[in-house]
Amino acid sequence: MLDWNQFRSDILGRIGDFGKLAPEVLKGVLTIDRAGSKTQRLDEKTRELISLACAVTTRCDGCISVHAEAAVKAGASEEEIAEALGVAINLNAGAALVFSARVLDAVRKLPAQA
Repeated sequence: MLDWNQFRSDILGRIGDFGKLAPEVLKGVLTIDRAGSKTQRLDEKTRELISLACAVTTRCDGCISVHAEAAVKAGASEEEIAEALGVAINLNAGAALVFSARVLDAVRKLPAQA
């Protein structure tokens, strides 16, 4: 497994490097990041639990490292995090099921073989 604390530090440093090369892109991403919390309809802990579930579905280690720390700081327990991850697991399984049905549809649409 990773040393998540070191990884988070390293990846944030590289993102800083990227920001120096493409400041408007980083500014855009940070604007999107801040926009989600403007309405205050969801509390910080809920937003971080959703972020972790999304991090799993997008397979983003950087997101995992940043949002795991933020979720704990927002008061999320391991049990709440596990429940959010269960939702991500379910959606990944559901997506695989839906795309499996699409494969069968594609196979059935092939011309008949002689």
